[in-house]
Amino acid sequence: MSRLSYVARDSAGNKVVGTEDASSPDELVSRLQSKNLIVINILTESKSAETKGRAESPGAGSQIRNKHHGINENDLVLFCRQLATLLGAGVTILKSLEIILKQVASAKFLVIIKRMTKDMEAGLSLHEAMAKHSGVFSDLWVNLVESGEASGNLAVVLNRLAGYLERNVEFKKKIVSALIYPIILMVAGFGALFFLTIKIIPTFAELFKGFNMTLPLLTQIIIVISDFIRKFSLIIFLAVAAAIFMFRAYIKTKSGRFMFESYLMKLPILGVFFQSLVIERFSSEMSTLIESGVPILYSLEITEHSVGNLVMAGIVRQIKENVREGKPLSQQMEKSGFFEPMVVQMVAVGEEIGELAQMFKKINVYYEDYVSTFLGRFATMFEPLILLFMGGVIGIMVIGMFLPIFKLASIGGG
Repeated sequence: MSRLSYVARDSAGNKVVGTEDASSPDELVSRLQSKNLIVINILTESKSAETKGRAESPGAGSQIRNKHHGINENDLVLFCRQLATLLGAGVTILKSLEIILKQVASAKFLVIIKRMTKDMEAGLSLHEAMAKHSGVFSDLWVNLVESGEASGNLAVVLNRLAGYLERNVEFKKKIVSALIYPIILMVAGFGALFFLTIKIIPTFAELFKGFNMTLPLLTQIIIVISDFIRKFSLIIFLAVAAAIFMFRAYIKTKSGRFMFESYLMKLPILGVFFQSLVIERFSSEMSTLIESGVPILYSLEITEHSVGNLVMAGIVRQIKENVREGKPLSQQMEKSGFFEPMVVQMVAVGEEIGELAQMFKKINVYYEDYVSTFLGRFATMFEPLILLFMGGVIGIMVIGMFLPIFKLASIGGG
């Protein structure tokens, strides 16, 4: 038997510190968990100072070479999944973070986890330590972890969060893979047009000067356009770059972003697609939050700030205020006019039978499938359209350049 000190949290989130006799740290962890305590750390007196020094040391805890500096979505997914697995196996939070430190690939994330470890050793809970790094951990992270700590099911909640993050990453990959070929096709097509305009057409124009003939109208127009682009290409490039810069600066403002997002949702055909993207994100977050034990009002509050769309955020804010007054969620969703009748009906059924999280999950699956199907069809339809457009433009340019040659041939043959 040895004397072991522990730091834990009770179901109310209060810090509990004590010392008990136990044959091993695992035995003490099991004993504390049976009392519904969330174990943060187990230390002997000799190890306490050692751990503190290790947390303060810049190079401590990392035995691998960091592969990159920034923090991407894959880093967060891996961190969440590893932490959930370790906590589920009965490892304390601080010990879990110490293990993760040895495997983290991001240099920046390494520093943040070390700071979190130091903050937790000073008495902060995990969600409080995360909240100090809002640029990395969103409101969704912080509130779900807080819910898990309060309920004593942190490992379960982190597993759900990891599942949500993994689905989100996979969904984004589907979108990128569906759009990448049409984008490459467009870039290649416009590159070919640019090359014809600044290289091939000027060569033909010089050739035609020696013919001492009146060029066809189409040929003259193409040569004038080519000369204009060649002479003012730098100005055109700078003007386009400036327009893009000003547009991006404008949509970074709250009013500009709101107007742009509203416009996207009003586009014919594509508007339904963008609206479906937003509902997919909304339903995914709501299902994860409610399933993790977060109250509906609090779930709406978190979703409002993390849904990533100002139009949707405004709708969720209004729904939240009405739900606060005791009105049904489904009724307020229908009143907003943003959600399809199918979605409203499914939420109403979920409220009646007490399975709201499952209904939101079904809604999420439906919209995820819809978006994937739409992108697949859009890519299939877009490819021949862009090929026809590029082929038509290039064909007109080729005809315009060969018309004078055909004219000379007919004159020579006459």
